[in-house]
Amino acid sequence: MEHSGGATDAAHLTDHGALDDDLLGRLGGRVRELRTGKSMTVQQLAERSGISRRLMTQIELGQANPSLVTVTRIARQLGTDFAALVAAHEPEQPITVHGGDAHVLVWTGEPGSAAHLLESADERAVDLWRWRLVPGDSYRGHADPARSQELFYVFEGELTVTVDGQRVAISAGESALLRSDRPYSYENSAKTPVEFVRSVLLST
Repeated sequence: MEHSGGATDAAHLTDHGALDDDLLGRLGGRVRELRTGKSMTVQQLAERSGISRRLMTQIELGQANPSLVTVTRIARQLGTDFAALVAAHEPEQPITVHGGDAHVLVWTGEPGSAAHLLESADERAVDLWRWRLVPGDSYRGHADPARSQELFYVFEGELTVTVDGQRVAISAGESALLRSDRPYSYENSAKTPVEFVRSVLLST
């Protein structure tokens, strides 16, 4: 089944009900905290983020399921990034190691499909993800800002990426660079699960 990563104004349709429930509650509280700290109204933040006031209110209450693109837009208007909205704040250290239980479950698709946010570089708009897609599942992303890129490394199974009408299969042990400033999708059209890491470099 295909899941969309694009923004939409229908709360129950965004990301096909895919964002994790615990994350939604944490996200709403953080958005509200940052918004009020900037003396910004719900209406102002909604307009600047390109969504309705109703959806913004639902996001703050943890009652909406916004797309990853929508959350990124909101984060930028608040002067921060996606990871800062969903991850716990930690003191700055020369190196920080996170165990598996600290990885943030962000997205789920068909049973067995999931995306975890592993790490994010502060103020650099670079995120590291681990994805798993079961056979037949897919994810469709809308265009990121101009000059944005994604890096992939497949360590199990086969990932199929489609962009600009090109359909490319990436097998276990192979890596790829995707120019994500245009619509794209990735899917598992094989008979076994695919697992891969994905680094997102958003242009600011």
